[in-house]
Amino acid sequence: MKLINASLLILTLAAPALTQSCSQMSPDVTSPAGNIQLSFSVHDGRPFYMVRSDGEVVIDTSYVGISMKNGQIGRNTEIVGYNTSSADTVWETVWGEEQFIRDHYNQLRVNLREKGDNGPIEYAMVFRVYDDGLGFRYEIPAQAGLDSITILDELTEFNIASNPETWGIDWKNAYYEALYHPRNLAELDTASTPVTMKVSDSLYIALHEAALTDYASLNVHPTTPGSTRLKAFLTPWSTGEKVFASVPLNTPWRTLTITKTPAQLMLSRIMLNLNEPCALEDVSWIEPGRYIGIWWGMHLRDYTWLAGPKHGATTENTRRYIDFAADHGYQGVLVEGWNKGWEGYNRGVGDEFSFTEPYPDYDLEGLAEYARSKGVRLIAHHETCADAAHYEAQMDSAFALCERLGINAAKTGYVGQLIDRRERHGSQYGVRHYRKVIEHAAKHHVMIDNHEPVMPTGLQRTYPNLMTQEGVRGQEWDAWSADGGNPPEHTVTIPFTRGLAGPMDFTPGTFNYTNHANPATRPRTTIAKQLALALVLYSPLQMSSDKIENYEGHPGLEFISSCPTTWAETIIPEAEIGRYVTMARKDRNSDDWYLASITGKDGHELSLPLDFLEAGAKYKARVFADGKDAHYDTNPYPLDVYDLDVDNRSVLNLQLAPGGGAAVIIKKL
Repeated sequence: MKLINASLLILTLAAPALTQSCSQMSPDVTSPAGNIQLSFSVHDGRPFYMVRSDGEVVIDTSYVGISMKNGQIGRNTEIVGYNTSSADTVWETVWGEEQFIRDHYNQLRVNLREKGDNGPIEYAMVFRVYDDGLGFRYEIPAQAGLDSITILDELTEFNIASNPETWGIDWKNAYYEALYHPRNLAELDTASTPVTMKVSDSLYIALHEAALTDYASLNVHPTTPGSTRLKAFLTPWSTGEKVFASVPLNTPWRTLTITKTPAQLMLSRIMLNLNEPCALEDVSWIEPGRYIGIWWGMHLRDYTWLAGPKHGATTENTRRYIDFAADHGYQGVLVEGWNKGWEGYNRGVGDEFSFTEPYPDYDLEGLAEYARSKGVRLIAHHETCADAAHYEAQMDSAFALCERLGINAAKTGYVGQLIDRRERHGSQYGVRHYRKVIEHAAKHHVMIDNHEPVMPTGLQRTYPNLMTQEGVRGQEWDAWSADGGNPPEHTVTIPFTRGLAGPMDFTPGTFNYTNHANPATRPRTTIAKQLALALVLYSPLQMSSDKIENYEGHPGLEFISSCPTTWAETIIPEAEIGRYVTMARKDRNSDDWYLASITGKDGHELSLPLDFLEAGAKYKARVFADGKDAHYDTNPYPLDVYDLDVDNRSVLNLQLAPGGGAAVIIKKL
């Protein structure tokens, strides 16, 4: 990543420190366009902020503060001074949904002093206000008598000035693999962020965080039952403390995305902008792409992870997958169950895993060389059963092996309710471990696909080898979940919830719904929607889920195998949470566009002007659409494939089935 367009100046307007009494100070800041206004004040020693959107209060009086083992800030505070500044820059992504991202905000920094029992504590609140929301954080500078702090609670509030329809999931779900059911905000329990709210047809709010580094992940809960005043709840250590930190300390940013449409929530880049720029000098080895895997057969119980008569990760089977990938333009092959130690997996222990020794029936070195000869790469799989310490002991040797064999990506997994049997995935302990993995992988030029992660917060800007993460109820649930699979509204809800946190490794692309192991469980989509999910649910490393024999000769393979995974531009012409999403993306490496639309349990009539295409240019559109009488529940397989001549004056008219979709390749002639 790099800053571009040096002619864009960063303008800083620093006001001198003010000396008026606290009662006279009420600093505020507006977004560059003036539509969002934030005001800050202190009343009876308690600092608070408020937010207006187009003059309407959307976040009412919300108090801030931190409770620490050796004191508290936010109880007896005075304003020492403040300054404002502005920035307007553009930076280039290594990969992503756009090639260039504008970072345009106005900033308010309020310098504060807490008059504590053990002496004063200096700190600051920093607010960055964008046209589509804001972020704020606490900054505690180095100061005499304060070398370290233990945070017992963060007192940050988000006082929502209404009772909107809200989507959030229980914070106790270790992997964030849950369904998002709408409810009124006042009915919300303690929830992981992102939490998404529909205030009205023209006002949407999403609450999350950015730049989570050596801190506990953010959850929120009502301050009292039935209240719409939310308070931060940090994921605790097993001993009850929330954060152990040294000073100086900058907390993660607390983010509020505020838009007029749900589509604008998905297009906001506040979270990425609030992360630090790329820390890697060389990013040439980072390669987005699509892959297939010896994986779905395990979930259907056709194969096993551990060695034996049904072992999936054999040399012969892997060569078949490599050949298929090479023939159909896939960049990689994931092989799960290749390494010794899976005997302990069913007992929930990971201390038997070796991340360098293959089972005897898997020729790791020979297969890596065979894949390279075919223009394909193996993707390593490192399941840990949440034994992080055991993994860390082998991590450098495992990544060094990957580097030597030309394996430039690894899928890590942490199946286990507690990391190292004591700490939550979203605790500071977990956050530290995940960060260590990313940094060590980068040293060996290995990209990471992290399963059972902490909720993403934009770290991929700083470490773009963090390609994608799970943290979502993905396609695997369509193989074995007791409730029959993901309901059709799930995939038109997660783009507005979990998807706001970053790339999702959902693994779409199942074509054969026969399930001998669990006959009542299967994808609740049409085939056309499986294709469309490959574009709508963004992941720069994306696996096509099915077994390769189910792809052979299928007309839908053309779309999922050719659809890019990094883009120059993304537009969302229409979207409604839980009902439908229509999206178009421009390829970063050509003038081609790809378009997809998906629906929930109801059908949807799509009439889409193609005015985003280049004026005067001619295009050929290949359409993959729901066939006659297609229905996610009763008739999922019909797929129509046909070509159209289009230009920027054309209108694409399609009838999407219930639980259906459409996917379109638009090639410039």
